[in-house]
Amino acid sequence: MAVTFLDRSHSIAPPDWSRWLIPPAALSVHLAIGQAYAWSVFKPPLEKALGLSGTLSALPFQLGIVMLGLSAAFGGTLVERNGPRWAMFVSMTCFSTGFLVSALGAFTSQYWLVVLGYGLIGGVGLGIGYISPVSTLIKWFPDRPGMATGIAIMGFGGGALIASPWSSQMLESFGSTPSGIGTSFLIHGVVYALFMSLGVFLVRVPAEGWKPKGWEPAAVKARSMITTANVSAANAIKTPQFWCLWVVLCFNVTAGIGILEKASPMITDFFRGTPVPVGATAAAGFVALLSLTNMLGRFVWSSTSDIVGRKNIYRMYLGVGALLYLVIALAGNSSKVVFIVAAMVILSFYGAGFATIPAYLKDMFGTYQVGAIHGRLLTAWSAAGVLGPLIVNAIADSQKHAGKQGPDLYTTSFYIMIALLVVGFIANELVRPVNAKYHEPESADAAREEAK
Repeated sequence: MAVTFLDRSHSIAPPDWSRWLIPPAALSVHLAIGQAYAWSVFKPPLEKALGLSGTLSALPFQLGIVMLGLSAAFGGTLVERNGPRWAMFVSMTCFSTGFLVSALGAFTSQYWLVVLGYGLIGGVGLGIGYISPVSTLIKWFPDRPGMATGIAIMGFGGGALIASPWSSQMLESFGSTPSGIGTSFLIHGVVYALFMSLGVFLVRVPAEGWKPKGWEPAAVKARSMITTANVSAANAIKTPQFWCLWVVLCFNVTAGIGILEKASPMITDFFRGTPVPVGATAAAGFVALLSLTNMLGRFVWSSTSDIVGRKNIYRMYLGVGALLYLVIALAGNSSKVVFIVAAMVILSFYGAGFATIPAYLKDMFGTYQVGAIHGRLLTAWSAAGVLGPLIVNAIADSQKHAGKQGPDLYTTSFYIMIALLVVGFIANELVRPVNAKYHEPESADAAREEAK
């Protein structure tokens, strides 16, 4: 019966089903798996309790992001075939199990179990959960794809807004000991399983031939950068457009994730020794603030892309983002306001890049297999999940060994991020409409839609 309930054919919406119920279903999953962005709250307690370096304490997060990209890439076709309900159930099972295994690792002081649970098992839950609603949302909102994916993926960015203070409070209540950390992980696993199950029960796919009232597909043809043709996932990866967008996403993510993964210790280090130092509670608040802008950017900027176009909006993400990194590097610790505001805007662009990319892919490759194409593109996130934290943590650790402190721990990393954003900007400029030789024949499109 459970298998039947999870089957795609049993999740087709009735004629009177409201499409506005789909974003909340997606949010129930994305708000949960978005906890990944609050990992930096666990870094200092783990380092102290288990004697870890900053680089080593980032390993569960890095592996989780790697597995996110890999599971999304290899599982994207399965998600398209089996439907969003099946995908959300798999995500819930893996993500919650990852926390339970991590709890065992913390209780027994076996750090490899934390890496296995949170990074490997939980990372699969991240990947499958992340892409689970994407193609469904685009099918329900063909008239506003940027807004629709922005609403859902906003939840991934906003997950830390809930998880950061919640986790911080649990660590304060249970203690930053192995036992306290383990109890926190255990509670996370149970609560997130219950919360994510709401999405499993609520999600639906539109019936064959459904379209929003008053919307006509022919009206989309007006923009040269938006296609009404379809490209399969197998053909998409053969196009230069796919790889240009891969570079765009990878470097935009690298530039943001380097700050986000180390946000709590970074702001503490940055202003240590100044008249306005930052304590642990304020640092956790900074993480939550970044999560808020990360979340809002996903909705505001991706919705804006429906009006100004995807290419133009990425020009802003990458170009203005590079300038803001330059401002932080030059200002140093002279102004806490400048640092916080610039970091907030950078993180709004970072989150918006994630929310806008499914709509960009839809514009380039059509709606057929867009979820699978999105999954393959998320390997860029896997690469960035290693690259960003590695750059920031490794350089910060080496600078500490050299006796440096404050902004000097991070300035070199910021200049590297500027260079990467410039490369991403160039890659975005190279994006052109997909050559017709990669398009699916119209008869094949119709046959495949009927097979669904």
